[in-house]
Amino acid sequence: MSKAERHDRIVAELRAAPAMRVSDLAERLGVSRETIRRDLAELDQKGLISRTYGGAVSPITYEPALAERQALMVEERERIAEAAVALVGRNDILMIGGGATTLHFARRLATEPLPLTVITHAFSIAMTLSANPLIKVLMLPGLYDGREGLIHGADTLDALNRFRANRAFLGASGLTEEGPNDAGIAPAAVYGAMMRRAAATCVLADHSKFERPSLTVYGPWSRLTTLVTDQTPRGALAAALARADVQVIVAGSGAPGVSRA
Repeated sequence: MSKAERHDRIVAELRAAPAMRVSDLAERLGVSRETIRRDLAELDQKGLISRTYGGAVSPITYEPALAERQALMVEERERIAEAAVALVGRNDILMIGGGATTLHFARRLATEPLPLTVITHAFSIAMTLSANPLIKVLMLPGLYDGREGLIHGADTLDALNRFRANRAFLGASGLTEEGPNDAGIAPAAVYGAMMRRAAATCVLADHSKFERPSLTVYGPWSRLTTLVTDQTPRGALAAALARADVQVIVAGSGAPGVSRA
């Protein structure tokens, strides 16, 4: 069994039994306890499990603040952003949700000579895009969340219901069979509204989010959804994407691979 297969098995075991000891995992996988400890350390660093004294638990995702997340998965997010920009056309109307990966996307988008209209609730994204005089930025009203640097609430949702967009670009705390999900209830409500008000949705998320449950599922997978990521999904997530006829774009070092999941 390779390390990648072992990691997949550990995550699967923790989905079935939310807490397990190192000794139990070592016995089930037929490897030493020291090997399991190294595996758990790597999986914990990726956010796929949470280490405990003598074992691990499967977390319901809690995300660190935006400023902390910016330092994680930088190369993967940059590749995702580059692939996602290729989906944008001249004079498009876009909705962009807050988050670390969507901020990478906004930075890349700001370098393009494209006239666009962008509707967002994230100050960092509005400031980044406003540097390009070809991009008109509409900032949504509402309550300010200083931890995430974004707006949410009833006024935000009411304003969104007055707009339509060609495409929504949204991040996610996790990707599960049910759909993309987020650690925050209020931001998730905004992302769900953006999904409904856009003709199509593009979810930008790296592989560390695969099969990672979070608090709120903000929308279902559908044929109107495109997932832009850095690795090909596998297992139950891949099957769910295939059933929903989701387009999956895997951003690599060369041209991104595109498939129907």
